[in-house]
Amino acid sequence: MNRTSLGDNIQGREVLLPVRMGYVALTLLIALLLELAPVPRWIAWAWPDFVALLLVYWGVHQPHRMGLLTAWGVGLLMDVADGTMLGQHAFAYGVLMYGAIFLHRRIRMFPPRFQAAHVALLLIAERSLQLLVRLIAGEEFPGFAFFGASLCAAALWLPLAMLVKMPLRARASEDD
Repeated sequence: MNRTSLGDNIQGREVLLPVRMGYVALTLLIALLLELAPVPRWIAWAWPDFVALLLVYWGVHQPHRMGLLTAWGVGLLMDVADGTMLGQHAFAYGVLMYGAIFLHRRIRMFPPRFQAAHVALLLIAERSLQLLVRLIAGEEFPGFAFFGASLCAAALWLPLAMLVKMPLRARASEDD
């Protein structure tokens, strides 16, 4: 494998400013608002879980700053805001964050399209845990369209990464 086929993170083509926790909190708040936005019923099956996608992003790119406690807290907040069974999102997001942190070096090694494949598997596993909790609680199986949101979220991996990195790119000075 030649060096040009590796991801940008390995070659260090891009210099980013340090991430502040306020920025991370702001992105998670925006994701929470997007998650709670009213969507038409016909598109609801494909509406991505923006909170889960952003947790994976921060778990992969800032594993030393993001952890299971953050994912658990955001999950509890999502449970309360969404009106679902308390702990459903918290449990799934905690396991998701563990997977993202565990695989962060592997995921960053690949180009973005292969990163999206890894992210898709993580999001499908997270969605499966939510489904398992719902089935144990006595709800009916919603069908395989339930996993459509995970695939749509994985398709948004590259645009999300570009959007989140925009404010973190170092500005060129006038001398350069």
